[in-house]
Amino acid sequence: MESTPENSLNPAYLGKDTPLPTSPEEAKLDYVPNPRSGALFLVRFAAPEFTSLCPVTDQPDFAHLVIDYAPGETIVESKSLKLFLGSFRNHNGFHEDVTVGIGQRLAEEMKPRWLRIGGYWYPRGGIPIDVFWQTGTPPAELWVPDQGVSGYRGRG
Repeated sequence: MESTPENSLNPAYLGKDTPLPTSPEEAKLDYVPNPRSGALFLVRFAAPEFTSLCPVTDQPDFAHLVIDYAPGETIVESKSLKLFLGSFRNHNGFHEDVTVGIGQRLAEEMKPRWLRIGGYWYPRGGIPIDVFWQTGTPPAELWVPDQGVSGYRGRG
């Protein structure tokens, strides 16, 4: 059973010795009550060494992911997010599917006020692919900094 805000007080991973889930579908994302419910603020997670597999060649694909969100009633528990992202290590998916799928799963389960994900994929075949997705326009008073990942420049 996936962790949802309704069962957020019984996290699947927090404080436990947990093996890496074998797939994103198996991974559970835990959510806990937002300790500053009602306040408008931004949470950022950066995964500079994200890995998945090419669905055609089975070769590893590497990305720097940046996830920004303005919490609603819950926040995602960071260990469960780390394990969820790690579960892509053996997952075959195109860059677009992986990046957007991560954002959509978080948005559907956590129900943040706003969420965006940037997937800055390292080149394969000579072409870097950057993928961006967000739930809509950020709230007017939310400070949304640049994601801070420069475009790929190769060897300079």
